Amino acid sequence: MQEDPRSSRLFGGAAVAPGDLAANPFRADRDRIVSSPFFARLAGVTQVISPGGAGLLVHNRLTHSLKVAQVGRAIAERLAPDPLADKLGGCDPDVVEAAALAHDLGHPPFGHLGERVLDRIARQKLALADGFEGNAQSYRIVTSTEIRGTTTIGLDLTAAVRAAVLKYPWTRHTHPSPHPSTLDPAPRGAGVPAGDPHSGSAKFGAYSTEVHDLQQARAPFAGRIADWQQTVEASVMDLADDVAYAIHDVEDFHRVGVLQQGSVATELMAWQRGDLTGATLTARRPGHAIERLRRELHRKDSWITDDDAFAAAVETVRAELVDGLLAAPFDGSIEAEQYVAAFSAVWTRRLTDAVRLVADPHPRSGHVLLAPAQWHEVQVLKFIHHRFVLERPDLALHQRGQARLLHTLVNALLDWLADPEETGRLPRRLHDLVELAEAELPADTSDRLGRARGRAVIDFVASLTDSQAVALLDALSGRSRQLWTDAFVL
Repeated sequence: MQEDPRSSRLFGGAAVAPGDLAANPFRADRDRIVSSPFFARLAGVTQVISPGGAGLLVHNRLTHSLKVAQVGRAIAERLAPDPLADKLGGCDPDVVEAAALAHDLGHPPFGHLGERVLDRIARQKLALADGFEGNAQSYRIVTSTEIRGTTTIGLDLTAAVRAAVLKYPWTRHTHPSPHPSTLDPAPRGAGVPAGDPHSGSAKFGAYSTEVHDLQQARAPFAGRIADWQQTVEASVMDLADDVAYAIHDVEDFHRVGVLQQGSVATELMAWQRGDLTGATLTARRPGHAIERLRRELHRKDSWITDDDAFAAAVETVRAELVDGLLAAPFDGSIEAEQYVAAFSAVWTRRLTDAVRLVADPHPRSGHVLLAPAQWHEVQVLKFIHHRFVLERPDLALHQRGQARLLHTLVNALLDWLADPEETGRLPRRLHDLVELAEAELPADTSDRLGRARGRAVIDFVASLTDSQAVALLDALSGRSRQLWTDAFVL
């Protein structure tokens, strides 16, 4: 009997992984992911603020991934019976759940801040054309950098699950051809940053070293969806990520007291009271920040943006968030927790009920998308998070320190690798990663060893938790007096 191409594995399924108990190959993939040390480390990786900074009050990358899996599976179960889903390549809830659990495996210490810093270091200091990208790093982990025995086969996941992990199914510069960055309009994430025209796509799903793996994963979907378009299962995972992010970040910063009713109410109500359509916007005037959002949505997503829907979304968020969740400070009581849980349940249901499947989506959308009313509500919820959390000076201060830490840590590890007297005492994992990176490079690559060391250090640092990165730099800087510690394993 011929094997289903969706369930084919990159390496033919020769290796047996811990947790391979399920007969269903996609359930086995889910078990392989949750058995991976890369999945366990997500408990120590920043979602928005470092897990050590607020304890159990805020989500980390692990709890975020679990919620994305929960929402994604619920959506997939609704869409799976639709004949259109089958025509486009399938929508298996097990595939979506596995992809959701794996989608953040490549996130480095300190979350998106770490991602930006490692990308600058990789491209500008180490001359790595692919730089660093969290989604591409996740794909690298499941295909190559998780080392088993004497080979590097990753988790050897099925084609369908690997394709579903590919939120951005292209490389930074060249694949597929024509590259999606050349399309007008370009798919979401595929555009080139205005200030860095030679850097390639802002977001991408795989490094050039994994392009053949990407092609094998996408082969079962050829002719069903565009080369640059997400599979239906990837589109469900992407939407579930957006839903979870929009809701639980609001919960988190209400819990820790950062999200204040007065400031959010002032911003939303000032916009509702005044017509700012032709106004020159200033940084500090109430209502001006959300008006900038409305204009930005028209610029980027005119295919769905509607002023009446935007105004209705502002009113819905004002009524349910400002007059609801934020009306009383979070005090840790059972009643307060129940209120947060109810807010989360209502909004999750509202958004998942609004999901629909379309045959011919706009290039900036996947095949799975929210109804216009709920799409606008998500944009407003995400705005609240950006405006009242990410733009805070105290968070910026914290992140500047984290950026400096990563720069110093990368330099210290590169110096260690270059020290001829230390070759025999390098961390075994770092040594393995250098060998892997060197084997991936063509033999005629200039400064082949230097580039391999650069990629290895980036891979190594990206695999640390927040606290491991801090502890490792303390040790390399001579600040730590602990010799035997479980802060990191060399």
